[in-house]
Amino acid sequence: MAQIELSAIRKSFDGTDVLKGIDFHIADGEFISLVGPSGCGKSTLLRIIAGLEPQNSGEVHIDGRQVDGIRPSARNLAMVFQSYALYPHLSTFDNIAVPLRMRRLSAIERLPLLGALLPSRRAKERHIRADIEGIAEQLDITPLLRRKPGQLSGGQRQRVAVGRAMVREPLAFLFDEPLSNLDAKLRVHMRAELAELHSRLKATFVYVTHDQAEAMTMSSRIAVMMGGELIQAGTPAEIYNEPGDIRVAEFIGSPKINILPGRIRKDGGVDVLGTTLKLTCNAAAGDCRIGVRPERIELGTGPFSGTVVHLENLGAEAFVHLAVEGTGSRLIARLADVRHLPAMASPLAFGFASETVRMFDPAGKRIELRVEQAERVREPAHV
Repeated sequence: MAQIELSAIRKSFDGTDVLKGIDFHIADGEFISLVGPSGCGKSTLLRIIAGLEPQNSGEVHIDGRQVDGIRPSARNLAMVFQSYALYPHLSTFDNIAVPLRMRRLSAIERLPLLGALLPSRRAKERHIRADIEGIAEQLDITPLLRRKPGQLSGGQRQRVAVGRAMVREPLAFLFDEPLSNLDAKLRVHMRAELAELHSRLKATFVYVTHDQAEAMTMSSRIAVMMGGELIQAGTPAEIYNEPGDIRVAEFIGSPKINILPGRIRKDGGVDVLGTTLKLTCNAAAGDCRIGVRPERIELGTGPFSGTVVHLENLGAEAFVHLAVEGTGSRLIARLADVRHLPAMASPLAFGFASETVRMFDPAGKRIELRVEQAERVREPAHV
């Protein structure tokens, strides 16, 4: 296992800043996911950790050792790519054996004809076979060892790529969107397999994805990146429930968080769509934005009203889309009971508990709130 320390990492391409001073610490044995929209710099940061891309400035430390300028092979990291990068002409066994043969066999022992006659090579090959068979058993790919990549499914190729990484016994594993080429059903299955593998190996995993579901279900911590900056890092629960920036709140969660226009009064009270919330803040008077998760919206009761414009019945739950005057966008509510869905185009009251509100200033930064009472919002007060 290894800890990874990133200090003031900057990277630019053709004068465009891709990474803008990333400071981040990854602990021993942690499963950390770098998540964010395409182009945010997460894959570039992973390649800098791996040594495949030099940074313009800043330092990378792995297991307490500065590795800037050190070639990738000397960093003892294993990387699993989106394409898996398997050799199509080699069997599963030989694909996994490549890093072991490169590390353990001398140049003479690797020669096709002469090397095969050397007793030292035969002894080393026996140890290599034993190591590969042990890895194959862990990954449940023993029956696949004689097959070539073209004879394997996407999920099987992914396990082979992981096996090739595991035999190196690296300090850390780096994954660059390894599940993006799989279909939806297989992605769900492989998410569970990777999480279980991390639990068994107790190794450091750094995982890049734009899929928030992957990040939320597998990670010890999530680092949300946008525009070359690391916006927030925390456990999946912290990122989802306590976003420090409106960009994080809107990116994490499906459907995404509802954003309503609000107003902070001079006395610290907060009004939303003409209704006063049972909470206060210390922020300056002015406009603000109110975030409420879809599952926190209570339908059929409350001071607000909207019109049902769309229904998504997923069987176990439903999403109700409401047009709300004064918001400029639809509001989405998650409904757990799909037996009593509202009618299309019908008016519908809704509300939410004050403690479920997350408030952001005009710049998108989180505003801390004080909830007066744990009760639903009330009718406008005369002030």
